[in-house]
Amino acid sequence: MRDVTDELGRKIQIPQTIHRVVSVAPSITETLYALGLQDRLVGDSDYCDYPQEAKQKAHVGGTISPSIEMIASLHPDVVLVTKGINRLDTVKSLASIGIPSYAMDPHSVAEILTSTQRLAELMGAAQAGDTLATELRRQLAETHERVAPYPPRRVLYVVWPQPLISIGQDTFMADALRYSGAISIVNEPQSWPQISLEEVARQQPEFLVFSGSHMASASVNIDALAESPGWRILNAVRERRFANTSDAIERTSPRIVSAIAALARQFHPEAFVNSGAGANTSSMPGGNSEPKDSGGATEKPKPAPQALLDLTDTRELACAR
Repeated sequence: MRDVTDELGRKIQIPQTIHRVVSVAPSITETLYALGLQDRLVGDSDYCDYPQEAKQKAHVGGTISPSIEMIASLHPDVVLVTKGINRLDTVKSLASIGIPSYAMDPHSVAEILTSTQRLAELMGAAQAGDTLATELRRQLAETHERVAPYPPRRVLYVVWPQPLISIGQDTFMADALRYSGAISIVNEPQSWPQISLEEVARQQPEFLVFSGSHMASASVNIDALAESPGWRILNAVRERRFANTSDAIERTSPRIVSAIAALARQFHPEAFVNSGAGANTSSMPGGNSEPKDSGGATEKPKPAPQALLDLTDTRELACAR
């Protein structure tokens, strides 16, 4: 056995070599695949849907209340959790039966890449983590170099349309917007603040940003917003200045880098005229453009008592995936 410290500062004991892991967060599952470590993934959550192969793994239930019995039956060396969406009860229950859990907790795009390297090191694949992180940082730098000469677009990121919920400045999603050449008009300390359309109308954002998964779960057609009394007072709605992105922007996984590049092309198409690709990002590189399963693969906000993040605002679960 060896002692390691996770991203919450907890010291845990795990085997010297990890052969079997269970992931109870879609972002972690994606990261394992990006590192080429999917053969060690013996189980994941019901919401782990990217890449397609992740759906074929043994499922251990939802992110909020996974089946401890199912996890135990898979005999994992370690269970991988994330602070944003997994409950403290899950960690305690696993510990009570002798199964260690390693928690990840990135808060920015840079931390997502560092967290990826830490996970690779934990799995004994440090070189794969370094190689992947180096390439992702190169892609981020290329995107930044293209959009840096242009003033950042002022945008409203719509997490939930009714009531209107957006993102705070300290979230990794707001950080992703900055990398893409934009800035959220919402300057709030809360992670997922509720704001009024009147305030949005006062600020008149240049773009509205919608995540495909959120709009699907909210059953909202963005084309219908132009007919809505509240929304049609926004210039961005009347002029149909919408930026669309997949759930890649919502997950703390390496795929967020491709989502950033795709948004940058929508915010600043002029920066990419000589890049060999157009500004149309309806098919996001590395993105997940497939609809969610009709059986409820998009997790709607629901109570999450005793979450590792000590959530009192359950809207966190709508975007921290």
